[in-house]
Amino acid sequence: MKRAPLASVARLLLAAAVLGLASASVCAGQSARNPRVLCHYTYGGEEKRLWVDPVASPYGVEPVAVGSYFQFKVVFQTAPRSSAGIRVYVSADREPVPVPIHQANFPYPVRMQSSGYGFTGQHWVYEPVRDGEMQYWCEMKKP
Repeated sequence: MKRAPLASVARLLLAAAVLGLASASVCAGQSARNPRVLCHYTYGGEEKRLWVDPVASPYGVEPVAVGSYFQFKVVFQTAPRSSAGIRVYVSADREPVPVPIHQANFPYPVRMQSSGYGFTGQHWVYEPVRDGEMQYWCEMKKP
């Protein structure tokens, strides 16, 4: 059996590496082009951010605890077209189950607002028991 010259093997490996990098950058470029939602929320004077990627199903999205009372959940779906949209839910963390106290729905693709508060505008949500306040607004971010 005849062995391939070392130079031929090296060229073959180099070509495979270049193709691998090219395909990886194409895949990374495709995922980098996906839009994301960035929500800014404030509670007790502290502002935080929540990055939201598109999901296929809303059922796997977990809420984020805000303070000791609020649960904040943002669902971003781009497909299927009939379900495309951004839905924001705020619940009161009550026993035995969380109680919904706020819901907002926004179509996708979003319509930008000129208020300076993204596509949602500024929202205020109040605790029905402790009189606390949570504020939020969301914007669309494209890489």
